Amino acid sequence: MTAPLTSFAHDGFRFGVHEWGSADGRTVIALHGFPQTALSWERVAARLTPAGVRVLAPEQRGYSVGARPGEVAAYTMDKLAGDVLALADAAGLDRVDVLGHDWGGAVAWYLGSRHPDRIRTVSVASTPHPAALWQAFKGPQALRSWYMLLFQLPWLPETLLGAGGGRLAARLFAASGAEDPAAMGRLLSDRTTATGAVNWYRTMRVKGAPGAGRITVPSLYVWSDRDAALGREAAERTRDFVDGDYTFVELAGASHWIPDERPDELAAAVLAHLDRHPETV
Repeated sequence: MTAPLTSFAHDGFRFGVHEWGSADGRTVIALHGFPQTALSWERVAARLTPAGVRVLAPEQRGYSVGARPGEVAAYTMDKLAGDVLALADAAGLDRVDVLGHDWGGAVAWYLGSRHPDRIRTVSVASTPHPAALWQAFKGPQALRSWYMLLFQLPWLPETLLGAGGGRLAARLFAASGAEDPAAMGRLLSDRTTATGAVNWYRTMRVKGAPGAGRITVPSLYVWSDRDAALGREAAERTRDFVDGDYTFVELAGASHWIPDERPDELAAAVLAHLDRHPETV
């Protein structure tokens, strides 16, 4: 029996990994977002593994104890995607299916556009294609994304997020519909982790690294109509940046935190997507 994969190394760092399911199953790499950990995929994984899917969920850069660089340039999308490809290499996989939520979704879109030779399918919860999000900033999306501007400031965002042992952050995330905002607050109360998490946003001003391009691999996008951070315009514009097979699923009445709130529906959509695009194709 193959031992579970618990960590892997890349770029001088070591990343923790949570694994669910049999090593013989079809592997999905699940990428968490801000401000959560790989365990945010536990409910979804519990619904994927009975169907023969193996889920590998890494603690991403800035969150993993052994991978918390302080400099903003360490969090560019090419480096974040490189971490995921290194996990696939560690698992001995030439091609994988990727599933992402929030910032993990942005990484999934990037992988699908820049590394179609390694990515079989892309499944994303909440996060529109980055180019669609950028276009939507010209409208109401700019008001939804006010915090992204705040996060460009040095030291202040992590100070606020960690204030009172993370209690301020917990109140903010509770207002967004998060199911366990206290856990998010505790995570951000560690200043090193908070800096790494905010640095994902700060890379928006870093020039020179390529962004997500057009998507040619089969893609699934699951969006919720009560997402306080990501509005309908960007969700609907995402179709304009996908050239491959594309499925859009809208969840009525759900908040931004789809993997926590609607694991049954998300897992069902992912399984249907995988079934439409088998490994042999």
